[in-house]
Amino acid sequence: MRNVKTAISMNKTLFDQVNRLADELNVSRSRLFVMAVEEFIQRYENQALLHQINRAYDGMPLADEERVQRKMRNHHRNLVEGEW
Repeated sequence: MRNVKTAISMNKTLFDQVNRLADELNVSRSRLFVMAVEEFIQRYENQALLHQINRAYDGMPLADEERVQRKMRNHHRNLVEGEW
């Protein structure tokens, strides 16, 4: 994979924190930024997927599903109470 160089600006306090963490993790500053961006992208994609799933299931369950669930609950209750 081809690497691309970039420059970013940040305040001195954050820069110092980045340097300390890179030292603590024994990685380069560049590697730390890559790790952070990869994690951020993964979290963003997971949130987007969760949003899509929630939209797909919004308003669920349907009437048919509710009937099936009610029958299952009744059947389970009968089993637990010994009335099968």
